Amino acid sequence: MDRATAAALRPAEHFTGRSLLGLFAVVGAGSGFGLLLMLVRFQWDPMYRVDHGVADQLNDFVSARGPLVTVLQALTDLGGRPIMMWLVGIVAVGLLIRGQRRLAVYLLVTGVGALILDPSLKLLVGRIRPAVDVPVASAPGNSFPSGHALGATVAYGALLLVFLPVASRRLRALAIWVFAAIVVLVGFTRVALGVHYVSDVVAGWLLGLAWLGVTAYAFRLWRRETGRPVPPITEGIEPEAADDLAPASREDHLLPHPRSSTAEIITGWVLTFGVLFVFGVLVSRYADGTFIERLDTAVPRWFAEHRTPALDDVSWWLSKAGDTHAILAVSLVFCPLAVAVLRQWRPVLFIALAMFGELTLFLASAAAVDRPRPGVPHLDGPLPTSSFPSGHIAATLCLYSAIALIVMSHTSRPWRWLTVGAAVVMPAAVAVSRIYRGMHHPTDLMGAMLLAALWLTLLWWVVRPDAGDAGEQTEAEPASDRQLAVTAKT
Repeated sequence: MDRATAAALRPAEHFTGRSLLGLFAVVGAGSGFGLLLMLVRFQWDPMYRVDHGVADQLNDFVSARGPLVTVLQALTDLGGRPIMMWLVGIVAVGLLIRGQRRLAVYLLVTGVGALILDPSLKLLVGRIRPAVDVPVASAPGNSFPSGHALGATVAYGALLLVFLPVASRRLRALAIWVFAAIVVLVGFTRVALGVHYVSDVVAGWLLGLAWLGVTAYAFRLWRRETGRPVPPITEGIEPEAADDLAPASREDHLLPHPRSSTAEIITGWVLTFGVLFVFGVLVSRYADGTFIERLDTAVPRWFAEHRTPALDDVSWWLSKAGDTHAILAVSLVFCPLAVAVLRQWRPVLFIALAMFGELTLFLASAAAVDRPRPGVPHLDGPLPTSSFPSGHIAATLCLYSAIALIVMSHTSRPWRWLTVGAAVVMPAAVAVSRIYRGMHHPTDLMGAMLLAALWLTLLWWVVRPDAGDAGEQTEAEPASDRQLAVTAKT
């Protein structure tokens, strides 16, 4: 064999020498997908009978069970494009923050490749989605291959390869089984909901595994060309990055005194609810003939008299900024980035408790006070909760104020004031839109402000998200004692 041939075969020799089983797996997955593609294109009768038979039987079983449909629709979102793009995108940004540019590029290239393969092959094959007797779900585009199965395989598989170095050897096996379970579950939901055939899902799995294998192999060659050792794939694709990949520091205790902190939070929740209940009853039942009643009547009426179609549209968008989906979306972006930058779980705990407490306080107060909506046309129609306090305004206040508190306590950069501006502008915009749309009185806004002020103050005092790791200091050995001990030894 001449030198040119040997040089050309060296990458393949390296791959087979390190992981012959991996080579067979990638080739087998690609070949299996190609075979399924040909069978679908030529409409092979035995496969079509299986596909239609399974689709009809599952539809008969699922369509008669409404709660099961709801569960399946929730589970299928685990493989949906929004979740996949959020996962890959937010992790890639976190990797860039931690200085792991190579891993960020790997994630983005792998994810974008799946986004390209899915619609391209759907357009090429042109297979129509199943037509079942009782449709329980719908999906745009063609059927082959399943984009959810492909996306789940690629996204969760790539994340698994990136984060394997963080897990111990015992946990790695568990992580692989969890990955496999999620991928299989997502594929099953697509067939059970009647939007894909079995062959569509299997093709998505095979194509995802093939693409995952190709990108992982390319990354391993990249390492080899830069002179780095190529570890077994079971160690992850960048084992030496384990310290940077760990989401946060290993805290002995998230809070220094978990039991007393829990008791303080529960007690504070009860007291906050009591204050809200008293305030709500006073303004809604005992304010007749006072300035408060005139204010609550005049302001919604004034806004109702000055409505225009353009302002209706603007108020709808501003109101949406305070609904559950928007609040959850902002939380799911900020919290992972906060962990990536700060390497602490405590700020995330602060956000989680702030939003959970806000939701429960709002629901409890609304049910207890049971205040009617303002006496003007309601642009949002009837809602299941009462008027006091405003849940939209309270959620917006708690979220953006909590973000501002965390950012202001951890950086002195000038841009930190943008979070303070958001904590003022966003709640104000949501408040005006909710009153404009006839959904709340001005005192409902006051109730939301009272809720946010009391609850966030309590959590700041108990959780202390501006502090360092709770595990670094314990009651038995405070920081000052440890410093004295070190000084005495030296």
